[in-house]
Amino acid sequence: MNEARVRDQALRLLEQAGPGLAPIVQAGDPVLRAVARPYDGELAAEELDALLALMFRTMEAAPGVGLAAPQIGLGWALAVVQDPGVGLVELEAVRERTPLAPRVLVNPRYTPVEDRTVGFYEGCLSVEGYAAVVARHHSVRLVGWDAHGVPFDEVFTGWPARIVQHETDHLGGVLYIDKAEIRSLAASAGWGGHWALEPVPRTAAAELGFTLP
Repeated sequence: MNEARVRDQALRLLEQAGPGLAPIVQAGDPVLRAVARPYDGELAAEELDALLALMFRTMEAAPGVGLAAPQIGLGWALAVVQDPGVGLVELEAVRERTPLAPRVLVNPRYTPVEDRTVGFYEGCLSVEGYAAVVARHHSVRLVGWDAHGVPFDEVFTGWPARIVQHETDHLGGVLYIDKAEIRSLAASAGWGGHWALEPVPRTAAAELGFTLP
């Protein structure tokens, strides 16, 4: 899809959504498997602000902690993230789930800054109803630009690192299930919700027969 078509699609989406929410694309849609085009200022400032506001509203209502543009059908390398935490002290401490302030990621790329990986349950708004353990880099260096074109180069650690890896992967056509330990896959409304409450999923690993990193 060329730049003009993505722009037209974005403007139609804004018009259709109005002050409401955008439909979240589900696994199986080709847009989730395509490499997103770099965003290069195709929208006017007020149009981009409206699109990002729509993405934040949609993410928060889901609820989620991140949303990439392909998840609302747009093939641009844009994502929004925000994580206030869940209020479970032990879980947040073990997973290093520190609050992540609302922020915009434009054309982000990450690289690991250490060999250590950690495995926890995670889900995805585009793979509704399931959760699985994914081994991800404990710390990553993320580079990109913010909504105003200001470059950033930062190191993220713990759960924030997991979030930015998950959302950046979306922009490369990668879903979390591509990296998941498939034996850990569970329905979110049942066992997935149960296993995800264990700070480290050791019981799930023992009972479902998979190895944690």
